[in-house]
Amino acid sequence: MLVLALPLWAGARHTVLMDVLRTEELAVILHEEGQTFGATLDRDWLDGTGGSVWAQQVMRIYDPARLSEGIRRGLEQTLEGETLENVIEFFASDLGGRILTLENSARRALADEGVEQAARERYAELKDTGDARLEQINRMIVAGDLVQRNVTSALNSNVQFMRALVDGDLYAMSEEEILNDVLAERDTIEADTEGWLGAFLLLAYSPLTLEELTTYADFSETDAGRALNAGFFAGFNPLYEDISYALGQALVRHMGAQEL
Repeated sequence: MLVLALPLWAGARHTVLMDVLRTEELAVILHEEGQTFGATLDRDWLDGTGGSVWAQQVMRIYDPARLSEGIRRGLEQTLEGETLENVIEFFASDLGGRILTLENSARRALADEGVEQAARERYAELKDTGDARLEQINRMIVAGDLVQRNVTSALNSNVQFMRALVDGDLYAMSEEEILNDVLAERDTIEADTEGWLGAFLLLAYSPLTLEELTTYADFSETDAGRALNAGFFAGFNPLYEDISYALGQALVRHMGAQEL
């Protein structure tokens, strides 16, 4: 029975991790962001004619349970043993819990275009000033390779979206043409990603003291902190590639139905 007990124990500890990281709450936030993005697609691709049918399709694609499970799969790949326990210990602490609350609140706040614009402007003002708080945030960004990982994820998702449109005969493009078309936007995506990350992290961590922020930056540079970031991207990357392809498929079907 000892052989069977190990994976059961590991599974239980990953369930604890999911609870500590409040991934169900994060999944709901991502679901809400998905609805906003779906409305943008409706406006830009369907001239606002999607209606309730399109809205329901988007809701199913961004199902919170699907999002949560995708996050878990990624975390299970990179966190085990000591690194797993160190992540649980940190985010079960008072500081770790506050950080999660602040991140989730900031993410919801940035859904307001006015809030996002103000946060981006604040980041731009501080970017090259040597601000002590921003220095700690930059440590986190570097430790997690957050800019490049987010850019790569965005590019891969865009490729999948375009593939769905091509597979649905909406466009006639070769694989090389798809890749070139998407890569042409890399610099723009990278600049936007850097601005958004800086704005988000500055806003989220503004209530923390410099000492608390430094403690979090220290954690982000540990093996556990790096593994946590790697785990999130290991979950998000395939998840959002699948979502992007599904959105492209849904658009093709909706456009076909309109033509009929």
